[in-house]
Order: sequence, then structure tokens, then C-alpha cells
Amino acid sequence: MDAHPFADLIGLTFDSTEPGSSRCRIMVAPEHLNPHGVVHGAVLYAMADTGMGGALMPMLVAEGKGQACATIDIRIVYFLPVFTGEIICETQLDHRGGRTAHLTSRIMADGKLVAQANGTFAIMNRCPG
Repeated sequence: MDAHPFADLIGLTFDSTEPGSSRCRIMVAPEHLNPHGVVHGAVLYAMADTGMGGALMPMLVAEGKGQACATIDIRIVYFLPVFTGEIICETQLDHRGGRTAHLTSRIMADGKLVAQANGTFAIMNRCPG
């Protein structure tokens, strides 16, 4: 995967990025916690959003049409709090149309589903330059 400054900022690393799927992880650090000592929901959201891009972009690159993607909408449901340890996000492409794609991310910690996100991404031609 190309350099990803935002992922670096939050300590997110990818285990895999393949056309239609990705797997990424974060090791919980103090900067991920909210004032109550729980991993901030925005960290889990960022994992899902970045994981979805990591699943869709390899497909677009493989097609060779010079396309890119951008988030249109993500809906996330939080099931359990996370306090420490490793968080893993696995993403799968559900549907690819001509101009949009739908993906699902399952976010796990300690073997338990802690959140799930569904997202829609726009597929567009890259801007020249």
C-alpha cells in the first residue's frame, strides 16, 4: 500500500489490502482513549473508513482506469467498549457498481465483535495533476 500519513498518525497498519478486502489493526495507546479510558469511537470509525478504502483502491488500481474513491457515507454501530489491546478491522466489498461501491467492516477486539460499519464510496476519475 502507498504511504498513508493519516494511518501513520493513528498507528494503523495493514496486514493485507487486496481487491475487495483488507485487514488492518491498531494497538491501543493512550492517545486513542477518551477521557473515560475507553477507545474513542472516532478511532474505530477511522479504522473502518481506512479499511474500506484499503479494500476498494486495489480493485480500482487493478482495473487500470485511473480511478479513485471517496467516502460518501458510513454508518457504524458500536457494540462493546475497548480499553486495551489490539483492535482488528476486516473489510469486505459487498457490491461494486459503476459509480459506487458498498463495503462492510467488522471490528474485533479480544475475539469479540466491538463494532460494525457499512459504507458507500464514490468511484470517480482521478483529477489530472
